[in-house]
Amino acid sequence: MVLPRTTARPFGALLTAMVTPMTPDGAIDLEASVKLAKKLVDDGNDGLVLSGTTGESPVTHAPEKAELVAAVTEAVGDRAAIVAGAGSNDTAHAIRMAEQAAEAGADGLLVVSPYYSRPTQEGLIRHFAAVADSTDLPVMLYDIPGRAGVRIAPETFVKIAEHPRIIANKDATGDVWSAAQLIEATGLAWYSGDDGLLLPFLSVGGAGIVSVSAHVVGAQYADVVRRWDAGDHAGALAAFRQVMPVVGALNGAGAQAVMAKAALQAQGVLEHRTLRLPNVAASDHEVATLRAVLIAAGVIPQSATPMSPPELPEEATAIVGHPAIVTPG
Repeated sequence: MVLPRTTARPFGALLTAMVTPMTPDGAIDLEASVKLAKKLVDDGNDGLVLSGTTGESPVTHAPEKAELVAAVTEAVGDRAAIVAGAGSNDTAHAIRMAEQAAEAGADGLLVVSPYYSRPTQEGLIRHFAAVADSTDLPVMLYDIPGRAGVRIAPETFVKIAEHPRIIANKDATGDVWSAAQLIEATGLAWYSGDDGLLLPFLSVGGAGIVSVSAHVVGAQYADVVRRWDAGDHAGALAAFRQVMPVVGALNGAGAQAVMAKAALQAQGVLEHRTLRLPNVAASDHEVATLRAVLIAAGVIPQSATPMSPPELPEEATAIVGHPAIVTPG
């Protein structure tokens, strides 16, 4: 897929930060991943982000990431842009991830600020440039100070936007006023990284959203965008209000991967809600609360049968060859 540099929507308008489905023993389930990717695209997603934080990127490994990109890319073809996470606080590691994603067929890269290390702004510029220089793929930056511990400064955005392959930003700062200014100053395509801020970002010229809730209400999010684009702003707001309880249920506790997998299991899309530690699968109480929200929102029928997690095997070994403890799904 050729993605032009534009201030419009180089990766589409609606992207889901896709979870990584796993089997009960903690292995990545490529068959379930393909099924989920097809479902998301059918729901109206025109982009998918693989191996981001919601995809449990810190606990998945190079061969797994490459196999996931290759499988999903083959499955969805040119129906959606496949953006692969290439985030690390080790620049050399991020470069290797970018190169492997390119080899596996990704259409673009998501490059988060180096987390925990809290680099200077000059360090951020050099890190982003080094990763962008490593492949021919277009890059979406990811500004999430709450997790990274550092915020990308406005002057850093202006400077790094000069790079020909850095064309977009995923903004999880919650700062719509800053976004409005930076869209104007940089010409980058600006995506909301917060599910609840889709409409405010669209109102100041944002391109769209990288969403967690779109796992289960993707069709509704696509409807919000269509209505907004058509000038039906009141209709867009009304459509968004219908999904607000789901947004809160999947994002409120900050455990997006946990709740997204639980919601997908409740919908019958995933058989298991397995995660790798340090993430722990949603408890039965959390699942019951979530199901009530999904039923009230019309996402699942009231007659849907609750699914109980299977027992954890006595020994679970990760496919990368070292012991791993996984949570039941």
